[in-house]
Amino acid sequence: MVVPLRDVRVVELCTVASGPYCGMLLADLGADVVKVESPAGDTMRQWPPITDGFSDNFASLNRNKRSVALDLKDPEDNATARRLIAEADVVIENSRPGVMAKLGLDYATVSADQPGLVYASISAFGQEGPRSREGGFDLTIQAMSGIISVTGEPGGAPVKCGVPISDFATGLYAAFAVAAALREVEHTGQGTHIDVSMLGSSLAIAALQVSEYFGKGTDPGKLGSAHPRNAPYQVFAAADGHVAMAAGNDKLWRALCGALDRDDLAADPRFSSTTTRAQHQDELRELLETQFAGHSAAELITLFEDAGVPCAPVNSYSEALADSQVEHMGWVSDLDLPGGRVTRTFGSPLRFGGEAPEIRRRPPSLGEHNAEVVAELGEA
Repeated sequence: MVVPLRDVRVVELCTVASGPYCGMLLADLGADVVKVESPAGDTMRQWPPITDGFSDNFASLNRNKRSVALDLKDPEDNATARRLIAEADVVIENSRPGVMAKLGLDYATVSADQPGLVYASISAFGQEGPRSREGGFDLTIQAMSGIISVTGEPGGAPVKCGVPISDFATGLYAAFAVAAALREVEHTGQGTHIDVSMLGSSLAIAALQVSEYFGKGTDPGKLGSAHPRNAPYQVFAAADGHVAMAAGNDKLWRALCGALDRDDLAADPRFSSTTTRAQHQDELRELLETQFAGHSAAELITLFEDAGVPCAPVNSYSEALADSQVEHMGWVSDLDLPGGRVTRTFGSPLRFGGEAPEIRRRPPSLGEHNAEVVAELGEA
């Protein structure tokens, strides 16, 4: 079993997505994650689909954790939370800045007697600055960070990324930072306060778009599925649907032209290099799609594959999850839920020496581990 964080205790004071995702990533790697919820529970527990009283959305972000229900405004429950933190190596919280301080659970307070504590605060805009006290959701951060400005078809209405990318990129950054900080604690015994913002994370993963602006002085625009510096590299229409094809360099371009029997395109000065193809990619797309209209998506994929040109069907999630590679890697697992129902989930995509992290615990019911966890703390 792969458990590189086996000796790490994490207290997760989080709700919904970015914080719980961070906690789950650490739990998948062996950390003992105690999820502290309000008596009403993480609000994601109410997100459909809900079967037999349990949310599949909640289950997807909270495996391998234990749940403790505490009212942090209640003095006795707050004291229990402090005792939990005193036994922890890591704290993750995703309240608005200032909330933890009001509860006496902020980094400055709890680290005073616990210098080796790693404390990660996830927020919309960061712990300091003119927007620090503002809240944010994935949609609003995608809008503010510029992600929406480059998503969708040219001239189309604003479109967010279909996956909550700001939430999950932030959770990934937080988990990465926690793992790195734990390494520093091993060396020096000194913990730290990690400030992880959704806005900063969303701008950071947009490195190509940000650098394009810095380099050219103009804003990147919407390109649909196309690429600003490469062509043909997008989704193309076929007779019965669409196919993604990426002839992303001169060698692949020549291979594509050969497969299509289009020496005229290979010789066309508009398409003689990666740069010129990108400059004339609208014309190139029209020429290619005229030919593609006589073929099904499956026929085009066979043609491209035989030529060694990277390509893929435009899958639905049911189709993607049914792919033979997904089955081979064992990424989809059965997942037990409270009450006895079994669902399926996408587990960790990681491999350590050929082994995947295991699902050791099903997602917990609310407050399921109160007695167990409190007993581990001993007498107050």
